[in-house]
Amino acid sequence: MSSLLITNGHLVTLDEDDRFIEGGSIYVEGNKIVEVGEIAPGTYTPDRTIDARGSLVMPGLINTHHHLYSTFARGFTPPGPPAQSFEDNLKNLWWKLDSALDSEDVYYSALLAIMHAARAGCTTIIDHHASPSCWDGSLDQVERAFRDVGLSGCLSYEVSDRNHDGEGIEENERYIRKCRDADDGQMAAMFGLHALMTLGTKTLDRCADIGNSLESGFHVHAAEDEIDVKLTMDRYGRRIMDRFLDFAIPGPKTIFVHGIHFASRELDLLRSTDSMLVNAPESNMNNGLSVAPILDMLKHGVTVGVGTDGMSSHLISQARAMYLHQRTYHRDPTVAFVEACEILLKNNRSICNRLFREPRGVLAAGQLADIIIPEYVPFTPLNAASFYGHLLFGLSFSRVRTTIARGQVIVEDGHLPHLDEDAIRTHCAERAPAIWARIT
Repeated sequence: MSSLLITNGHLVTLDEDDRFIEGGSIYVEGNKIVEVGEIAPGTYTPDRTIDARGSLVMPGLINTHHHLYSTFARGFTPPGPPAQSFEDNLKNLWWKLDSALDSEDVYYSALLAIMHAARAGCTTIIDHHASPSCWDGSLDQVERAFRDVGLSGCLSYEVSDRNHDGEGIEENERYIRKCRDADDGQMAAMFGLHALMTLGTKTLDRCADIGNSLESGFHVHAAEDEIDVKLTMDRYGRRIMDRFLDFAIPGPKTIFVHGIHFASRELDLLRSTDSMLVNAPESNMNNGLSVAPILDMLKHGVTVGVGTDGMSSHLISQARAMYLHQRTYHRDPTVAFVEACEILLKNNRSICNRLFREPRGVLAAGQLADIIIPEYVPFTPLNAASFYGHLLFGLSFSRVRTTIARGQVIVEDGHLPHLDEDAIRTHCAERAPAIWARIT
């Protein structure tokens, strides 16, 4: 079992006592943290020692909603007239892009994005995948990328009826069972669904039967745009949460994503079913959507997380966007600062720890050794009262020097030493034009 000692760090533990330890150390054995605090020299004989050189040291970040398959969209302009609505954007860009991916594209889109995540200090990603031309076995390709980089992932396939009825149901079931059989902790699984606007009754019935029998929880977009609410009401005479309740989709392991147009009663249903909700502010802004009522969601007692939704793999910028988005929406310079930071650091941890058996998100003994060392030596006091200001106005713009995932050094001096990054980028640059050419 390998061991690692981090010394001379400004530790932000995020533990129950919210300890900040200047000149602190962390000792790791295997993939677990053994001790955190002021460790006397010579206490341990580690295989490796990393001097943090006074930089901040904190738990790895957690992304509670990503679309790794979106990587090759960067710089691409879909053919035809510009999208005039959210539905146009789905049909003209995202549903054409995901259909253009082959199996190797799935792997490389995930690989590149996971590499970016590691360099941005993210160590766990909950992903929502779609690749209709190669759905069978596609989650294995995404898993392959996670294992090659070294991060932890929770995967699901986005079932919808937009190409074939129930497309992806079997992939979810197969992969959920695979993760249970493997039981190695690095990978987990949920049952993925697109949104009610693309899911018919027969498909929902099948998904609910299989997903609930496996007790996996569901990962689904909900109330992202008015079109989802309108179509559900027109077709079934039901609000979105009522429709999901009809199929027993909500629950403590289910993530609803976006939730912009949930009514107050639906937020109460989220709370009463102990369901989770994840918002992605940059994605919502990019799509020209309404502002999610984050503060109202929190007042209703909903567990709210933050994700990137394929826009990037940089999480602190999402929390910063959430905070600024809410202040602009409310026209109030006193709101959302603390809430956005706690959503990122505490709620994302809570969401993640419902889905993985290894606890993470805290620098404490027994926690998974997911640790990051940003290139950030504070030049003003850093403590419980000031940390959130450092997070949004300092760390948001700082390079991550070292990322340790599952006890292994994944990023060192800003690079991934176990991967040929230049060759991977070159190969992706060669694949991208072929993918774009398949989009018509």
